[in-house]
Amino acid sequence: MEKQRTCTYEELAQAVRWDIIEMIYRAKMGHPGSSLSCVEILVALYLGDIMNVEPKNPKWSERDRFVLSKGHASPTLYSVLARRGFFSREVLKTFRQTGSILTAYPDMSTPGVDMESGSLGNGISTAVGMAISAKLRGQTYKTYCVLGDGELQEGIVWEAAMCAAHHKLDNLIAFVDRNRLQITGTVADVMDISPLEEKWHGFGWNVITIDGHSFGDIFAAVELAQRHQGTPTVIIANTVKGKGVSYMENVLKWHRSVITDEEYQQAIREIDAREDLI
Repeated sequence: MEKQRTCTYEELAQAVRWDIIEMIYRAKMGHPGSSLSCVEILVALYLGDIMNVEPKNPKWSERDRFVLSKGHASPTLYSVLARRGFFSREVLKTFRQTGSILTAYPDMSTPGVDMESGSLGNGISTAVGMAISAKLRGQTYKTYCVLGDGELQEGIVWEAAMCAAHHKLDNLIAFVDRNRLQITGTVADVMDISPLEEKWHGFGWNVITIDGHSFGDIFAAVELAQRHQGTPTVIIANTVKGKGVSYMENVLKWHRSVITDEEYQQAIREIDAREDLI
């Protein structure tokens, strides 16, 4: 019997991209650009053994927590949860269908989802609360949170950032998916958030900037963040909206759009996913 070869993280990322296109195409709605830009981050967290979780016991009290603050990228989260074993990959076919556990935005009824999200800005606030809870209870779990750069225009994000630094939440690691596009235009044109690194520094955070599509960068940054003491860490990940599908990359309409039959076929051709992973 031929032994199945071990897959690389890059191959897993391509398989997740395949899942994302399949889910959004079947549902005839969704946010492909926003989902594709954060693939490597979520693959590293869930499939790279960064996060300490137990798929067969999703409510384990000592598990690491995760909040997808940019909840419109739910297909990415659902794909990695399924591939980590929280539920069958067959369930991915039901994304956004009536009665499905895979709702448009993350819902706590879905195994592996720690917090509902969708209203932008609230996710990081919840993550701060989770990190404070761990400190108060003497628990060692870490909390990870992924934000979109557009949602940093929300004031509640900076209230949460200030609170996290005040309470010295070194058990909190946030990622900013800096793809520079939001639903109505570029982030710089809608409301410029630069200088971003300086802002986080000013709010008392440890700041690391990386290529958000480089697994080497992601793993190295997380290792530094896990060792850092005294303040929370934000990892600003430079990414490409619609990464992996040429006609979607850096194109505003793919923040949210329906994928046609022809577009679906082209996307699947471009996503070089291993047959045994799809």
